[in-house]
Amino acid sequence: MAEGPGPLVLISGDEPLLIDRAVTRTAAAVRKREPEVERRDSDVAGLSPQAFADLVAPSLFAEPRLVVLRGGHEAAKDLATALISYAGDVVDGVTVVLQHNGGTRNKPIADAFRRGGAAVLPAQKITRPAERVDFVRAEIKHAGGTCTPSAAQALVDAVGNDLRELAAAAGQLASDTGGMVDDTAVARYYRGRAEVSGFAVADKAVAGDLAGALEAARWASDIGVPPVLVADALADGVRTIAKVAGARPGNSYAMAAELGMPAWKIDRARSAVRQWTPAGLAAAMAATAQLNADVKGVAADADYAVERAITAMVRARRAGRNR
Repeated sequence: MAEGPGPLVLISGDEPLLIDRAVTRTAAAVRKREPEVERRDSDVAGLSPQAFADLVAPSLFAEPRLVVLRGGHEAAKDLATALISYAGDVVDGVTVVLQHNGGTRNKPIADAFRRGGAAVLPAQKITRPAERVDFVRAEIKHAGGTCTPSAAQALVDAVGNDLRELAAAAGQLASDTGGMVDDTAVARYYRGRAEVSGFAVADKAVAGDLAGALEAARWASDIGVPPVLVADALADGVRTIAKVAGARPGNSYAMAAELGMPAWKIDRARSAVRQWTPAGLAAAMAATAQLNADVKGVAADADYAVERAITAMVRARRAGRNR
C-alpha cells in the first residue's frame, strides 16, 4: 500500500484484533495519501441500501471518504444486492473497507469485491496451537525483541488463546526484558494461573459472580498480584460500566473514540449495563474509592479490604437489579 489502497478493501475473517489492525492500517494508508479524508463507520447488520448509498455518495466538494463496513456476512438481501452492484461501479474518491467473516453466508458479496479488484486482508481466527506460538513470536519481534520457541509456547500456555491478551503480554515482555524473552522471563512475569489478574477479578465482580470474584481475588493474592492492581481494575470495571451506561446509543466502533476505550470493551460492558442502576453504580464507585484508600495504607489488611469491596460491588449490582 505504498500509494494507499484502491477503492475496495476486503477484510476476510472474524478475529477482532486482526480486523481492528487491518482497519487501522488501511485508514492510515488512506490518510497518508489524503490527509483530509472523512471516515465513516457502520455495522452492516440493519444497514439499509439507502443508508449505504448515503455513506458512499459523493460530497458537494468531492472530498475523499473512507467507509468502513463491519459484518458484511450479516447483510440483508437488498443491501447484499447493493453491495455487489457497488463493487462493479465504485464511486471516485471513496474507499470502502468491507469486513466479511469468510464463511458461506453472503459469500457473493465478498466474491464481488474480489472481482472488483479489492485488496484482501486476512483476519481469520488463529485456532491451531502452532499458529498461536508463531503469532507470539511475531508480536515480540515487532516489538523489537527476540524469543525462543519454548518461551513463546510457555507464554501461550500461561496467557491462553485470546489474541489481544497474547499481543499485550508479548509487547510488555519485550519491553520489560530489554528484548530478550526466554522461559525465565515468562515464568517470572506469568507464574501461576495467568488468567487470574486484577481485570479477571473485576470482570467477575461487575457480572455479579461473587464466589468467582472472591476465588479469583484469593488466587491473585496467592500468586503475588499486588492488591493495588486489583483495586485499580475493580475501579476501572465500574467506570467502564458507568461510561457506557451514560453514552448515547450507537455503533460501538463510532463510540470508541468518544469514550476513549476500544470497541470490544464497549461491547463487553453493554452486556452488563442493563444489570446496573445509577444508584447501584454510585454505591459500587464509593466501594472502589474506599478500596483505593484501603490498599494504599488505610486498611490493616489489604486482602480483606479487596474482598470487602468485591462483596459491596456485587451487592450494589444485585440491589439495583432487583428494584
